[in-house]
Amino acid sequence: METRAIVLEQPGRIIIDTLTLDAAGPSDAVVAVNWSGISTGTERLLWSGRMPAFPGMGYPLVPGYESVGEVVEAGATSGLSIGQTVFVPGARCFGPVRGLFGGAASHLVSDGARLVPIDSGLAERGILIALAATAYHALAAKPAGRSLIVGHGVLGRLLARLTLIAGGEPVVWETNPIRVAGATGYDVVAPESDERRDYAIITDVSGDATILDRLIARLAPNGEIVLAGFYEAPLAFDFPPAFLREARIRIAAQWRADDLAAVMALIEGGRLSLDGLITHRRPADQAPDAYRTAFGDPECLKMILDWRAA
Repeated sequence: METRAIVLEQPGRIIIDTLTLDAAGPSDAVVAVNWSGISTGTERLLWSGRMPAFPGMGYPLVPGYESVGEVVEAGATSGLSIGQTVFVPGARCFGPVRGLFGGAASHLVSDGARLVPIDSGLAERGILIALAATAYHALAAKPAGRSLIVGHGVLGRLLARLTLIAGGEPVVWETNPIRVAGATGYDVVAPESDERRDYAIITDVSGDATILDRLIARLAPNGEIVLAGFYEAPLAFDFPPAFLREARIRIAAQWRADDLAAVMALIEGGRLSLDGLITHRRPADQAPDAYRTAFGDPECLKMILDWRAA
């Protein structure tokens, strides 16, 4: 079976190519993708060539770990049925072309255990499930009182929504005036207008490797900084202020299966909304332009590719 796929041949060069899929086994399912998302974090680093050494790195590669589609073939032990709508957190099914993360294609082959059945009514919003699980993983514990989130992109907005659900009071820093709008139930402020110096938890999703000293200065004693972005440069901080506060620094890595299950329960129960986060859409055959817009237009919170015509 062949698939149309986004191939990042080298930094800055994206093409749409026809690739041969690996043969599906009895535990696999074949998915016809309807929509896939473009990540402005890891995929931007892959695009620019600034991605640090990472398992599976190398070009050419198929990016993408946010796909939603329909099962069109289901192996006997895949646990899935033809016609089911599923979320696909990436795939490695392109032979010699690397799948990092391998979700941006018209058809995918994946072990059925990796696929997440979802309500078809979620439609394109289903691509946000990975980011929601990432935000849930970063949140980790119920925040008490006011907590600070740095960045009002999609991940920051999901963190704020989850913090509200958990009973916390999020404040979000945003330096780009275009991204201030869209908050419901929490404040979005410029850092210089925020005088607080007693945040128990600060979660950074900006990816700014120079930010630690500014955040440590805003911590309460024994406070915690959660690094939930992806950082291309080494991080460093001035020790005495961190020492005086007995600051803790935690890295929130990739979401786990239990994070995904918790987020799905919140979505299905109507408590977590994924509305208002997808701002831009392009047909898959316009992928090169879509990637440039996703990485260069500050009004683009989330770009999705529509594969249904492919």
